[in-house]
Amino acid sequence: MAINKEWHLKNKMPKNASFEQRVKWHLDHQKNCTCAPIPRKLLEEMKKKNIETE
Repeated sequence: MAINKEWHLKNKMPKNASFEQRVKWHLDHQKNCTCAPIPRKLLEEMKKKNIETE
């Protein structure tokens, strides 16, 4: 899986990120980098709340 180093340097996950911040970061990450998928537990919570992943 390729890492978009430039994107990662400009887009740090906030410390003690809220659920909403984590969702936003991971959705942006998915659009800009393919180094890792959305974590399973977060993905499960997103699905429960009907948050689209694509």
